[in-house]
Amino acid sequence: MLFSLTIIAVVLGLVILVQWRATTREAAADAAYPPIGELIDIDGVTVHARVQGGGPDLVLIHGASGNMRDFTFDMVDQLADRYRVILFDRPGLGWTDNLPQHAGAWNATAATPHEQATLLQKAADRLGVSNPIVLGHSYGGAVALAWGLLRPDETAALVLASGVSEPWEGDLGWQYKLTGSAFGSGIVIPLVTAFLPQGFIRASVNAIFAPQDTPDGYNDHIGTGLALRRTSMRANAQQVNTLLPEIKKMVAQYATLTMPIELVHGTADTIVPLEVHAAIATPQLPDAILTTLPGIGHMPQHVSQPEVVAAIDRAATRAGLR
Repeated sequence: MLFSLTIIAVVLGLVILVQWRATTREAAADAAYPPIGELIDIDGVTVHARVQGGGPDLVLIHGASGNMRDFTFDMVDQLADRYRVILFDRPGLGWTDNLPQHAGAWNATAATPHEQATLLQKAADRLGVSNPIVLGHSYGGAVALAWGLLRPDETAALVLASGVSEPWEGDLGWQYKLTGSAFGSGIVIPLVTAFLPQGFIRASVNAIFAPQDTPDGYNDHIGTGLALRRTSMRANAQQVNTLLPEIKKMVAQYATLTMPIELVHGTADTIVPLEVHAAIATPQLPDAILTTLPGIGHMPQHVSQPEVVAAIDRAATRAGLR
């Protein structure tokens, strides 16, 4: 009996330690990286949005594990002189709430690209967004495609930067399988939030930029601690883990996307490979142009920014906005 009570006490103590440590790190991240835009209530869900500049509307949608700060690092400044740039945090990430039906420590369901696009479109309506160009990076490319499918006559153009657009073979690795499960969500993610070393986080960001270097100051600007909060880790893992069947559904509808579409993709992207995604998607899209970037990895909006900005400008011209 005494042994059993000791075990229970130890386990309880570990649970308390993990929760305290995770809560402390989350509070530090929240304090260091507060909202940089406005918080909009959409049917009880808070959406973090930022508007900058003037001109035709341009919506920017970030990728997995990210937030709108990815674009405010320096890209928005290259666009705000001729576009009204609208940035959103996707559901569950940054300062946007997860959709309530997908929230919770033991929930393994995820907001689909269509559900995410629907929420962000409602926020865009609140901001008076009209006939936008919609750019999506990485996972955000799937959300941009869903945006176009939901509003084909009210979307001027799409731009996919290293965008996820096609089904892929194999799985995404045991990490996503584990953290995207109910068990991983409830047990593993709190441990990661509490104890993952900062050095591991920076190494992960470096891997995302490879073979290019991470720009100086990027880690400090984007707020990697925001992505390590339990709610954000759960939302991200579940969204990525459940993306494949949603992409398979979307591909069958690509022929209906008749607006101008620009795809920009690096040949050295190993996270969302060119030959699996943009190279296959381009001929499936009625009015698509693919720009390949030799030797460029997964983050062209930073390491090949002129080419991405040029794609946006081409999309605007092709859509009659310039």
